[in-house]
Amino acid sequence: EERESKEPAMNPFQKNESKETLFSPVSTEEVPPQPISLPKKPPPKICGSNYPLSIAFIVVNEFCERFSYYGMKAVLTLYFLYFLHWNEDTSTSIYHAFSSLCYFTPILGAAIADSWLGKFKTIIYLSLVYVLGHVVKSLGALPILGGQMVHTVLSLVGLSLIALGTGGIKPCVAAFGGDQFEEKHAEERTRYFSVFYLSINAGSLISTFITPMLRGDVQCFGEDCYALAFGVPGLLMVIALVVFAMGSKIYRKPPPEGNIVTQVVKCIWFAISNRFNNRSGDIPKRQHWLDWAAEKYPKQLIMDVKALTRVLFLYIPLPMFWALLDQQGSRWTLQATRMNGNLGVFVLQPDQMQVLNPLLVLIFIPLFDLVIYRLVSKCGINLSSLRKMAVGMILASLAFAVAAAVEIKINRMTPLQPGPQEIFLQVLNLADDEVKVTVLGDENSTLLEESIRSFQKMPYYAQLHLKTKSQDSHFYLKYHNMSVYTKHSVEEKNWYSLIIREDGKNISSKMVKDEESKTTNGMTAVRFVNTLHKEVNISLATDIFLSVGEDYGVSAYTTVQSGEYPAVHCRTEDKDFSLNMGLLDFGTTYLFVVTNSTNQGPQAWKMKDIPANKLSIAWQLPQYALVTAGEVMFSVTGLEFSYSQAPSSMKSVLQAAWLLTVAVGNIIVLVVAQFSGLVQWAEFILFSCLLLVVCLIFSIMGYYYVPIKPEDLQKPADKQIPHTQENMINLETKKTKL
Repeated sequence: EERESKEPAMNPFQKNESKETLFSPVSTEEVPPQPISLPKKPPPKICGSNYPLSIAFIVVNEFCERFSYYGMKAVLTLYFLYFLHWNEDTSTSIYHAFSSLCYFTPILGAAIADSWLGKFKTIIYLSLVYVLGHVVKSLGALPILGGQMVHTVLSLVGLSLIALGTGGIKPCVAAFGGDQFEEKHAEERTRYFSVFYLSINAGSLISTFITPMLRGDVQCFGEDCYALAFGVPGLLMVIALVVFAMGSKIYRKPPPEGNIVTQVVKCIWFAISNRFNNRSGDIPKRQHWLDWAAEKYPKQLIMDVKALTRVLFLYIPLPMFWALLDQQGSRWTLQATRMNGNLGVFVLQPDQMQVLNPLLVLIFIPLFDLVIYRLVSKCGINLSSLRKMAVGMILASLAFAVAAAVEIKINRMTPLQPGPQEIFLQVLNLADDEVKVTVLGDENSTLLEESIRSFQKMPYYAQLHLKTKSQDSHFYLKYHNMSVYTKHSVEEKNWYSLIIREDGKNISSKMVKDEESKTTNGMTAVRFVNTLHKEVNISLATDIFLSVGEDYGVSAYTTVQSGEYPAVHCRTEDKDFSLNMGLLDFGTTYLFVVTNSTNQGPQAWKMKDIPANKLSIAWQLPQYALVTAGEVMFSVTGLEFSYSQAPSSMKSVLQAAWLLTVAVGNIIVLVVAQFSGLVQWAEFILFSCLLLVVCLIFSIMGYYYVPIKPEDLQKPADKQIPHTQENMINLETKKTKL
């Protein structure tokens, strides 16, 4: 991107570089004197240095924009899962479809900037689209605004606008900053790009840490505050736009200079179509298939495209690496929801684990450059660029093998899910004495038999098999000298709680369907059973209220912050009282029974429905370290190698192709998530093995690749245009014979 500002000098299609300006006809007529042009006033500098003041606006703009993008993206998967209530596969697919679109649209943004509006206007206009997308996305996260369909439509429209905005300005901002420097200040421009990319990492690092806190630590409308988590990044994008516009009067604004990507595509297409039209055996073959473009395009451009295609051939296997790398925000975040985020000092939200990637990138880049690569070199190992990229692929593959091992460990520590024609049942005895519960099957056979003491529950969920998808289950309850037969309707793949209660001198039962998501949310959740004869209103926090019906009414599960709850305010129609709920652990699901069996007033009897996630979220650290090390070796080295192997006029084409590999990688994840049907650990193993196979193919391609020396790219090429020479070959396109 830094060298894009030099492209105009090498672009053979610029109209203002006509040879008529070099060889003008001599005229005997008097030429009127030209007016003297006064030198332009130099742009203001920063503190007397050679750095233009305008780059300060651009760097701040980039920091705010990256904060906006990565902050919004950090909470996106959990928003799909818990707010829009999509399943994990759909959430993953839409997440990667959005990521893919963000890497397709830079080609559109570059075309608009280079061929029509110029970089400045493109950034302004598409930033407005960007801001509009954030506004729509934030509105889609307001629970009070419409129903499920409205939220879904607003979310998808908002994400589409954001993808157009962020992708459209991506190729323009860095290059526009480079345009602010004069050619004699090349060293300052290089340092500017270092600061520019530092601002990208800083924005990503800070936002990935802060926005999950806005989502999880702040409650609005009685649940996680996704509207705030999306609104703050939107506000940062407004600031980015305002700051960028403030520097309008001091920017250098080069006019549109033509899109080299379009020229390359046209050149390749003409060569292919021309070769197809002239496939007769009478026409002599040419040394290279791109030589068939010689009738229309200059030799220099054809030579540059030849060098470009050699590098693009090596790009074919690259999307698989991005398919693995970009799952940090989707599959790995979903994995973190089933782990314990309590690290003792603080509680880490599942989507906050993504902060490890930018943090480790900042650590690993100098570590690899200054230590690891030098040690490897001193050991006599020639670690070429292609070898570094292959090692990066292997590290990413190992990261997913580790992720699969962690997933298997999680599955062993979490309760099983009921399958087809199965239910999970627990029994809760709220009577004043022991009750013997028997679940009856066909011909009064015993499926389950348990004796449960007063105010106790079964220590586990019992797995019961059904004959159909839904049926009536029959229960035999023995209490004192009484026997009670009852039945309740159940449906497959669900969790149920059978609540036994006193009914005068007799007992009765109530079947309650438990929420499926209570074991996968990873957050602290509570529900209440009210044994009082009056409705109870419970205030769990300043913005979390719930009502529990009288006479054994059961509330839904409500997520709360972990911590101490010594005095929770409650209210009935005639009195106020407080309940001591004690310490609520992270990731635990609790059941509280509100009773009034003593003279001390209403009290809460506490039980754990689902124990806390036992596996610490810190077990994800090895996989993040491996995949980030792979990213440093693959991504940084890949771009550096690509730029060294192609002419400077092709740099922007290489950047576009590199972004396209990222887009294709996200499409691979989308397809696998939707159609593989594998359990999660097996899917991780699949990606790990696929990348190993791709790494092998890439290594073979790299073995036969002959690197071009940089000085070979700088040799002057013959500028003659073939079709102006007398010895040209006339083809069928000219309607003549050889």
